[in-house]
Amino acid sequence: MAPQLPKTMFAWRKHKGNPEPVWEEVSVPTVRPGGVLIKLFASGVCHSDHSLLTNENQRPWFEEKYIMGHEGCGEIIEIGDMVKDSGFKVGDRIASIAVPGCGENDCPECSRDLAQLCERAHHAGIGQDGFYAPYARLDIRAIAKVPDNIPSHVAAVATDAVKTSYHAIMRRGEVKPTETVVLFGLGGLGFNALQIVLHIGARVIVSDIRQELLDEAIKIGVPSTDAIPAGKSVQEFLEARGLFGKIDTTLDFVGKHQTFTDAQQVLRRGGKMVCIGTLDIENKIDMKIGVRKRLTINFTYGGQLRDLKEVLDLISRGVVQPRVETAGLEDFPVNLKSLCDGKVKARVALVPQDA
Repeated sequence: MAPQLPKTMFAWRKHKGNPEPVWEEVSVPTVRPGGVLIKLFASGVCHSDHSLLTNENQRPWFEEKYIMGHEGCGEIIEIGDMVKDSGFKVGDRIASIAVPGCGENDCPECSRDLAQLCERAHHAGIGQDGFYAPYARLDIRAIAKVPDNIPSHVAAVATDAVKTSYHAIMRRGEVKPTETVVLFGLGGLGFNALQIVLHIGARVIVSDIRQELLDEAIKIGVPSTDAIPAGKSVQEFLEARGLFGKIDTTLDFVGKHQTFTDAQQVLRRGGKMVCIGTLDIENKIDMKIGVRKRLTINFTYGGQLRDLKEVLDLISRGVVQPRVETAGLEDFPVNLKSLCDGKVKARVALVPQDA
């Protein structure tokens, strides 16, 4: 028998035309035949929440009002009739990707293994109802079981801050153990990426404007000689060490003019730029450098369910240890501001009152 659920709940919603999140009472969702209904234990806060609130250049699937939050972990409380034999059961703790894709053979994106770019599927917290609420309904294609030794607030953050980093490094950058990598930005995604690159075995040189984060990178295994001091020119640092023009891959979790320019300059011939951060909306490509070096510029977005399953395994084995703070769901606006102001070292997960 399905649990007795409340008819309404309070959630943080985006209203079109309003740059501030709205805390309001909405109906508790009902399960769909091809999905599950979950009680949320934690929902991760992301810089992109600010962009979703303030940027009205909405994509086709965006609704006039929707529940925000695209990083979620919770417990299955109901399963749809069409997926009773899916291998999931009531009581399973799951983490969810925001964009699972529709999976249809005629889908221009899913048919090319680009499920995270699918426009047909539900986009949790990205124009459609997400996870800043006590309950959420999900497609069965969006969920993965969470190992018992991973806390819910860590699993929630893994769905984006770790999965996106993993996809960028493994699928787009294809970083190898023999490579020398420059990683720009040790924030919520970058610090997770650093741990993944260290696990691969590649040499990684790190850059950030905050010395305390560089010091933390040294504590987890980056040689102090490979941590570019805050405020130091990346190009000058690498030139002094004979590494200028000898970098195999750059991983840019910042996306500002300076990092984009530095990447082009320091890469070797045939090098790869992997672009994740978007702090500057537009950046400049030096065509002479790009052509002469035959650089590859890889943009990346999100990740897929298989990426989430693999990062949950890495976290369970202690290979990646995401840094996550927790706060109450009702405190979303304060925590988003702190994150955007650089007052949060890594990530924040919001916990509903009765979770």
